[in-house]
Amino acid sequence: MLPTLILVGLPVALVIIMLGLGLGLTVEDFRRVGRYPKAAVIALVCQLLILPAVCFGLVLAFGLEPHLAVGLLLLAASPGGPTANLYSHLFGGHVALNVALTAVNSLIVVVTLPIVANLSAGYFLPDSPEIGLQWTEVSQVFALVIVPVIAGMLVRARLPRVARRLDRPVRVLSIVVLLVIVAAVLAGSASKLGGYFAAVGLAVLAFNLISLLVGYGAPRLAGVEHRLATAAGFEIGIHNTALTLTVAASPALMNSVEMAVPAAVYGIVMHCTALTFGLLYTRRRVAAPAPPEPEPVPVQAG
Repeated sequence: MLPTLILVGLPVALVIIMLGLGLGLTVEDFRRVGRYPKAAVIALVCQLLILPAVCFGLVLAFGLEPHLAVGLLLLAASPGGPTANLYSHLFGGHVALNVALTAVNSLIVVVTLPIVANLSAGYFLPDSPEIGLQWTEVSQVFALVIVPVIAGMLVRARLPRVARRLDRPVRVLSIVVLLVIVAAVLAGSASKLGGYFAAVGLAVLAFNLISLLVGYGAPRLAGVEHRLATAAGFEIGIHNTALTLTVAASPALMNSVEMAVPAAVYGIVMHCTALTFGLLYTRRRVAAPAPPEPEPVPVQAG
């Protein structure tokens, strides 16, 4: 039952989540990146370059087993999840920047994720050349990520009333399906679950904390105002675990439930750390006027 659930459920969960993301996006969200160039560039550099490098150092420092190491690096290469928009909204971040970064990252990941997947698999699993993402697998990732986003954007543009009606059901369904899939992945490793948590738990926690701190601290050091830095912190600290789970565990892609364990653990840890981060850092009031926000953007589970 578990292999069938993973085979069918993971892609379905990802499609639902990315469709929900598309329902909350417009073309203007992509253009909005240019309105906050410093914050956007710093966030993208942190997301695409710094985090994978930091994660590589962590997996070496913690001596993770090869499959777990590759799984954590896959997570580092995954973009911020739509859940980042929710936390940014709750704790005073600039949601428009979150939406713009999520939109851009969801396109870029089709290129960057296969690169990280193949490099990490080649380094940690040199005796398993079949593990990786070839062109056919990359095209599947494209279909699972980009096509639902475009479909959701088209529905919002052409049928706005339908998009509004679908918003809540898609959000609820996204959460339910993702929770079921995370539970299935953990259940698939039940016999080794305690050992996996012991082996990867501290590395996942360290990576999550560093992601949040770098995401917020790097923009602030560069003079980016508080609300934009808060948005970047959540965008970089909250990854799209559904994408990582799908790529790692789906039999049509990396085909390793073990590789999916770091993402499943991260999906639990990140909510605790994100709440703590929000309470500690993002309740500050700044005297400078905040950049204008657009109308509230629907947020999805990620």
